[in-house]
Amino acid sequence: MPLYMDIHNLPEGTTAEDVAKAHAKDMEIQRKYGVEYHKYWVNEAGNKVFCLAHAPNAEAAECVHREAHGMMAEKIIEVEPDVAEVFLGGTETNPAGAVLLPGNGPNERDPGIRTILFTDVVNSTTLTQLLGDEAALALLGVHDTIVRDALSALGGREIKHTGDGIMASFVSTAGAVRCAIQIQRELDKHAQANPEHPLKVRVGAAAGEPVEQHNDLFGCTVQLAARLCAHAQPEQILVSNAIAELCIGKGLSFEDVGEVTLKGFGSPVRAHAAAWRQLPV
Repeated sequence: MPLYMDIHNLPEGTTAEDVAKAHAKDMEIQRKYGVEYHKYWVNEAGNKVFCLAHAPNAEAAECVHREAHGMMAEKIIEVEPDVAEVFLGGTETNPAGAVLLPGNGPNERDPGIRTILFTDVVNSTTLTQLLGDEAALALLGVHDTIVRDALSALGGREIKHTGDGIMASFVSTAGAVRCAIQIQRELDKHAQANPEHPLKVRVGAAAGEPVEQHNDLFGCTVQLAARLCAHAQPEQILVSNAIAELCIGKGLSFEDVGEVTLKGFGSPVRAHAAAWRQLPV
């Protein structure tokens, strides 16, 4: 049976307890429509809820909401189970069905926001031409090891390998930026130890909600992260304005690089470069 995710824009003043009661009502009548609501993400700051359900079709899922409580979704999209798992992770829920932030206790609800990060090896095609296939693959392997070690250390989930880079998802926005910093610092160490074959990488990152104007999971966020990565200079970490705002007070430093024009975006996007070079002691 297909898997769907929807988005609800909640009226001002709606509490997490109100959402829990609505979810309980969904579960009371869902079998009537052949639907199974599994869990939901509550973004209390943004007054939004994202529900995940197996259903025969989107209309059946909507019928459950309509009859149970009348809180209708603004949008509902079909998602691939494997894709949802990779982006959102194996998530723990409280008894009411709300997804929790990992390791943060029973009252810390996961708002569903994810940070998407891309790496891109600079001049990967030229590397192959200069070094040959075997040596170039070995150098790309260095990139893969450094990136995967950083993901493991800082809570990232690899979504896919792009051939000359890696795409990853993070629950923690600050964790994503720290991961990018670790990647650049480790690559810098490698370049100093191997000056004849320096390996330079661009990094781009953006943060957003699972259901956006595009009809796929994190569609706009993925596109923005990829475009920021493509726009970044070698050895630069370029992030969206949302990331800089979410990282306020996290001990991270950003340089506002102003508005940048990115392919696929109708208007310029404000971007920030994350500082990663360690100051001399």
